This record gives sequence, structure tokens and C-alpha cells, in this order.
Amino acid sequence: MKRLILIRHGQSEWNLQNRFTGWTDIDLTDKGREEARHAGKLIASAGLEPRYCFTSYQKRAIHTLQLALDAMDRDWLPVVKDWHLNERHYGALQGLNKAETAQKYGDEQVHIWRRSYDVEPPLLTPSDDRYPGRDPRYAALSADELPLGESLKDTIARVRPCWEELIEPALRLYGTVVIAAHGNSLRALVMMLNKLTPDQIVNEEIPTGSPRVFTIDDHLAVVGDRYL
Repeated sequence: MKRLILIRHGQSEWNLQNRFTGWTDIDLTDKGREEARHAGKLIASAGLEPRYCFTSYQKRAIHTLQLALDAMDRDWLPVVKDWHLNERHYGALQGLNKAETAQKYGDEQVHIWRRSYDVEPPLLTPSDDRYPGRDPRYAALSADELPLGESLKDTIARVRPCWEELIEPALRLYGTVVIAAHGNSLRALVMMLNKLTPDQIVNEEIPTGSPRVFTIDDHLAVVGDRYL
């Protein structure tokens, strides 16, 4: 049997401030760092020994993985950073306070932007300072790859090639793999693993700092799914 361990990054500074974060590169709070260490301790206490790791290009996920690995005494593990595992891009909502946005646009509209499957948020323009094409870490991406805003459906489509081309082969080769990423990119993986429908995935929540372990057979079918 193989094990896939998913960790949503610990609390970030903008989680604390109730802001839309998306691709904005915000770091962890002290609480988030402690959540990451606790996640690593839980994994070690469960007797799990990851042999390969994935994370996104965003520091809140990168630092969560680093702290979790340190708590496991497995800092030496190989780590692949892949932008396909970034959080959902929230477009022109990024940086805005969620409560203030609800006051401006209405609770129902904000709920649709946040929780629907295929509705995009208001999009950025390439001239916006928040446009990811201005960030050197995405310099190699084409204009078609750079999002101006994403629905959950878009995020799942982005994550899928990372799963098929990188994570699946690593899981077959190494047996136990850990992924530290974000609420929506991890929901994308959960949708693929558990073969959820669009209606089912919109109700799926993944808490911060709580390792979720999938037990997977040699055909990469899920035979177990639990939180530590």
C-alpha cells in the first residue's frame, strides 16, 4: 500500500486578517508555524515516513513543509516546488477584506465567488500590479498559463497535470509522499482521488495544519482516507 499525505498550510497573515489571498505570497503567522510543526509531529507519531515531497511556489506552503519536515527529522527529503499546486487565483479580489467585500457586493455574490464550482471572481488586467506576470517566479510561463482569476474548476484543471505527470509517478516509486499546499489545490487533489462530483467538492473543507492521509493500492485506487 502507498500513502499520500496532504497538509494545508498553517494560518497565514491574511487568513488572520480575513483577506482574499490567492497567489499573493503571504507568510505564516506564529500560530501557522505552530500548526505546521504539529502536523509534522502527528505524521511522525503515526509511524509514517514520507520519502518525497511536493509544494507550491508560495512561501506559506513552502514554510509549512519545511517546519513539518523538521518536526519529523526528515529535512533531507527531496522537495519539488510546482506552481500548479498554487492556491486558486482570486483575481481582483486578492488583498480585499472578505467582510468588507460582502458589504460592498452582498453576501450572496461573495458566497458565489467563493463556493461555486465554475464561477470566476472579477478578473485582473495585465496592467494590474497584482498580475502574476510581474513576478519573477512565473517568468517562464506563457500569457495563456498566467491566470487573471480562477474558478475552482479552473484550479482543478491546473492541478490535474501535476498529479498525472509528477505526483502519481513519485507515489509509485517512493510509496509515501507528502504534499503541502493550499485549500483549493488540495481540494482539487481530493476531487480526483475520491472521484467527487462538482456538487460534492464545493462542500469539501480542508482545515489548516491537519494531515490527511490517503491509503492507495498499487492501481492508485483509494482504499482509505483519514485525518490524523
